[in-house]
Amino acid sequence: MSIPPESPSERNEEAPAEVFQSNTHHPPAPADELFDIKTTVDPSYIISLIRKLLPANVKCGEISLGYDAHDASTEGPKTENFDEQSVNGKLYFQNKHEDVAVGEEDWEESGCILWDLAASRTHAEFMVENFALEVLLATLMVSKSARITEISLGIIGNLACHDVSRRKITSTNGLIGTVLEQLFLDDAPCLCEACRLITLFLQSEESALLVEALQSEHILCRVLWIIENTLNLQLLEKSISLILAIAESKQDVATILLPPLIKLGLPRILVDLLSVEISKLIEERLPERYSFLDLILQTVEALSVMDEYSQEICSNKGLFQLLTQLIKLPDKADFVNSCIAASVLTANILTDAADLALEISQDLLFLQGLLDVFPFASDDIEARSAVWNILARILIQIQKTEMSPSNLHQYVSVLTSKSEVVEDELLNYDVDNTSEDHERSAKLTARSFALNGIVELLSRWRTLEDQVKGNLSMEGCYVNEGDVDKMLHYCYKYTNSSAGELMNEPTIYKP
Repeated sequence: MSIPPESPSERNEEAPAEVFQSNTHHPPAPADELFDIKTTVDPSYIISLIRKLLPANVKCGEISLGYDAHDASTEGPKTENFDEQSVNGKLYFQNKHEDVAVGEEDWEESGCILWDLAASRTHAEFMVENFALEVLLATLMVSKSARITEISLGIIGNLACHDVSRRKITSTNGLIGTVLEQLFLDDAPCLCEACRLITLFLQSEESALLVEALQSEHILCRVLWIIENTLNLQLLEKSISLILAIAESKQDVATILLPPLIKLGLPRILVDLLSVEISKLIEERLPERYSFLDLILQTVEALSVMDEYSQEICSNKGLFQLLTQLIKLPDKADFVNSCIAASVLTANILTDAADLALEISQDLLFLQGLLDVFPFASDDIEARSAVWNILARILIQIQKTEMSPSNLHQYVSVLTSKSEVVEDELLNYDVDNTSEDHERSAKLTARSFALNGIVELLSRWRTLEDQVKGNLSMEGCYVNEGDVDKMLHYCYKYTNSSAGELMNEPTIYKP
């Protein structure tokens, strides 16, 4: 029943009308009692659903839900339909016509219909105008049913997808605090809806009030505890999405919430989660877990580009090893987004920790896995630039190394086995012209350094004696000399092209 912000599903728009037609025990109001709003659902029927969500037996007089449809402008409940009660000095009303409290099953039915209706902006605005939020707040405060709490949070979550109703949520006294209290429940569906609702607010213009309440160490500890301990896949996704929303949010949100989260161990938790997901990926390819891997990597990447936290991320040796392990995995098609994210993150880390390039320069499997990322990153300029950047750093290290003919042959074998991949990438390569001059220069320079490194290795290999080449190929590391010549040709071609473009660039960046 969750929906993306401002994008109610087609089912949510159309299905309720059919449901309502079949619910003969909830007949529509007479024509003279209809409201003047554009909706396929009778407004008085929506009000009747909201009434059914009120806590059993006691009806709050401050919530004027007792009026007839044609008396919508009348303030307060129509007292002829209600008995007055006094509870703790406050005046309440009990509906005379509701002798039996609404059962949980009927409550759930009404709540689920409202959950769907809240996906529509028109219905959502009508609901908040008619005290749906006050009713849901009262329900959350007294409910002992996990299912009722989940539905209440779900309705509020869908209401939060629309600007007007979201602003009404922030102005409903006590609602935000009550929602945050639900994070301490032990029910996974309730926690999923609470995390979704919090995430929606963090991504909105109304985040300030939530951030003020959320910055409590007690609450942040609970969020991290959920991430670290839940075995529920949906809850894991929702809770990580919450952290990602913080990392990618406006500067003031990140400034307030990230320091305590970092202090409470967020980087360690993210690396531990990444380790678990990569281990599962190696042992068994489970498509339902790929999204978690993507979310974790996106969150780490968001932290890695922040000046305040980049050093802590980039100095984590365990993280770097996990990223290289992921890039080395074969058959990337199923989890390609994670490999692209890992490549970008690796490039970011190497920018701050260039010495790590020496370690991966000696790993032929990593070089092969890195080149395999190119075809999947064809539509992502930043990802392709990241691969060229890593490749340039590796080849610069290789050039500094004295290699035996056997090692040289192995490197050339890997490069020529991916010659078509590299050629296609060069044919399709396009540096983003909207980039700042120094960024564009850095991308061109990284590619130029990488191509020069390839040329240097291939040229060095060609100087080997034919007998040595033949013996090494017979040992199982085959190199086709025609592929070497072809690769040299287009590397020379694009190296010269890059040099021509760079002559007019004011800033040169060396990886």
